[in-house]
Amino acid sequence: MIKNVNEFASNPIAAGKGGSMQVLIGANKAPNFAMRKFILKSGGNMPLHTNTVEHEQYVLAGSAKVIMGDEERIAKKDDVIYIPAGVPHSYEVLGDEDYEFLCLIPTTQEDCITLLSC
Repeated sequence: MIKNVNEFASNPIAAGKGGSMQVLIGANKAPNFAMRKFILKSGGNMPLHTNTVEHEQYVLAGSAKVIMGDEERIAKKDDVIYIPAGVPHSYEVLGDEDYEFLCLIPTTQEDCITLLSC
């Protein structure tokens, strides 16, 4: 499969502000990992939450304050982030540029999300 990213639907994220997600490679195409692209608009955020699966992320553009557990860091273009399953995490976009990242998750188990704050 080779497709342009613009061929995939972009769906708003219900939690937080200014977020959308594209499923680029889903469980129907790859048996082990899904690839998703997230965009958080300038001024946007994703509230503190947990997932039942690990996340591997690659930042494509922008910067954001990322909280993971007790750690707070600034993530920016070309950074790589690993979030273990069950670790609370959140994002707050910094500056005028949208924060964009690829997120890979295993498809071998369901990804259940629990919001810890709104």
